[in-house]
Amino acid sequence: MVISTRRSAAAWLARPLASLHLLLAVFGLLTALGLVMVLSASSVESFAQDGSSYQVFFRQAAFCAGGLVLFWVGLRIPLWRLRAVSALLLLSTMLLLVVVLIPGLGTAIAGARKWIVVGGLSFQPSEPAKVALALWGAHVLAARRNVMHVWRHALSPVVPVAVVMLTLVVLEPDLGTAVSIGILVIALLFFARAPGRLLAALVGGGLAGAVILGLTAGYRHSRITAFLSPGTADPLGAAYQSTQALYSLADGGLFGVGLGQGRAKWSYLPNAYNDFIFAIIGEELGFVGALAVLCLFATLAYTGLRIAARNTDPWIKTLSATLTAWLVAQAAINIGYVVGLLPVTGIPLPLISSGGTALVVTMFVFGVLANAARHEPEAAAALRIHGSGRLARLLGLRPPQLHDTLARSRPNGHPRIGRRGHSP
Repeated sequence: MVISTRRSAAAWLARPLASLHLLLAVFGLLTALGLVMVLSASSVESFAQDGSSYQVFFRQAAFCAGGLVLFWVGLRIPLWRLRAVSALLLLSTMLLLVVVLIPGLGTAIAGARKWIVVGGLSFQPSEPAKVALALWGAHVLAARRNVMHVWRHALSPVVPVAVVMLTLVVLEPDLGTAVSIGILVIALLFFARAPGRLLAALVGGGLAGAVILGLTAGYRHSRITAFLSPGTADPLGAAYQSTQALYSLADGGLFGVGLGQGRAKWSYLPNAYNDFIFAIIGEELGFVGALAVLCLFATLAYTGLRIAARNTDPWIKTLSATLTAWLVAQAAINIGYVVGLLPVTGIPLPLISSGGTALVVTMFVFGVLANAARHEPEAAAALRIHGSGRLARLLGLRPPQLHDTLARSRPNGHPRIGRRGHSP
């Protein structure tokens, strides 16, 4: 029985479109779970503030609808075109990171000036900036893949640009986003096969910088102190959220108290539908529900790295692996501080936590990963031979072309990208 199941699973994974179907399944399940849990976790606070239990949920659903549009864009846009505009996207988001720091243009919320409000809608420029850095960084490093053993080629210009972006984000201040950017840069260099000693030096420097930043601000210092000495921390101070999150997880037991029946969201656990939504999942759905979330992100890690391994284009390989590592690392950090293994950083749980810009950008990233899955050589060949299904035709998805988006590199290490990814 076990052998037969393994053979069936291996046979299914050997199918050309297995990566795409796995990714779409994870995306659909995480999105649906996120909507359900945001509704459950936010209903009490929404009713207290607006007299309706659905106010936060409706906002989340609206952002989800916009995110689905961007998911379609990421799935449909030719990857060679996305690579060609990566530098422009990076420049645009960097300018927005500067604009957000200007009084009168950027809006401060909860002590951090990281929002731009236009027509009543607010967005956080640092979220698309991370994706732009991944697109452009993979572009530069893939073009220099033959000289990555030389430190100056591995470092410049990706690391200096990342340092500028990190500086702008820290000035907001937003340490959680800075940590995400640091993880993204390390992932870029790792999957581009930068020297191990260089990676170790960057990781050490990044950890030292994070500790220094954590100790220089009062509230961050309190969080670190509460994490290192939970027994001596004020239970009503910096340790309050972490303590309440652990209570919620403990109340859940094996199968949970039931969807919508949790008590922590009744003003006991702040940000129950945002940063600490995993605690509500553990309380209402129990260990089984929390384990299901972990399994979904583990499947995402496997699928994203599988997509990277099965593609032949260096840019797609580096980009797919980097985006996957970034999403999974954010999930690991969020779950880690909810269960008390890490200090609180304010990083949301991808596709599940309530949010606007983060949700929309994450859905776009899933679209890009699905696009990369369609460009696996076997998948592209199958789509060209057998044609697209009804849903693909309805979405306007054409069979991917079997071409390399990299083309040949110039002597300075930068590729010349012409129409549809070919060298001019």
